[in-house]
Amino acid sequence: MRRVLIVEDNRDLAYGLRNNLEIEGYEVDVADDGAAGLARAKETRPDLVVLDLMLPRMDGFRVLRALRDDALTMPVLVLTARGEEADKVRGLKLGADDYLTKPFGLLELLARVEALLRRAGPRPAERTVERIGELDIDRTTHTVSRDGTPVELAPKEYDLLVALADRNGAVVSRLELMRQVWGYSDAVVTRTIDTHVAELRRKLERDPSRPRHILTVRKVGYRLKR
Repeated sequence: MRRVLIVEDNRDLAYGLRNNLEIEGYEVDVADDGAAGLARAKETRPDLVVLDLMLPRMDGFRVLRALRDDALTMPVLVLTARGEEADKVRGLKLGADDYLTKPFGLLELLARVEALLRRAGPRPAERTVERIGELDIDRTTHTVSRDGTPVELAPKEYDLLVALADRNGAVVSRLELMRQVWGYSDAVVTRTIDTHVAELRRKLERDPSRPRHILTVRKVGYRLKR
């Protein structure tokens, strides 16, 4: 499954793009400001970035420059509400692979995403089964097992587990989990995350009351101990 990172501060637009890209079979992550988008790109190394130019905290030009300065070569499709030729040229010179001017048609965006990914070639083979203690996470089949026994997880439980696993033992704040797993929806509250963590512990920990892997960091968030 190819990964697409959307960096867009318009929540309605970001939600619509995410929904339609997921329908097309892509794995999609969303960041709602430039700094968060750059961090997510460095962390997850997506196959393609859909990048708005007008972003809070760090504009799209700076994000694009930082990506290329860090030798991150994934295709970048720039979204801009501006019609000035100079902005498009600047984006391309900084390393953008293509651009769309808002408003744009959804079918055109999907076609450009597909073309950029096809041009980039197949994703390099990577280890798909990750071992954490007695847990095995298979990212190809989206399945989890404990000591060789399959464990049935709900989709959001699996996404939450992977989000924690991606940090290699580092603490993940509740806000970061809201952004990555739920797309930073206003409908998601801390209790939603805590409930999903409790379910993961019930299914994956030998003693959920004394977890060994899915740990709480008080007043901060959670981490997955290896």
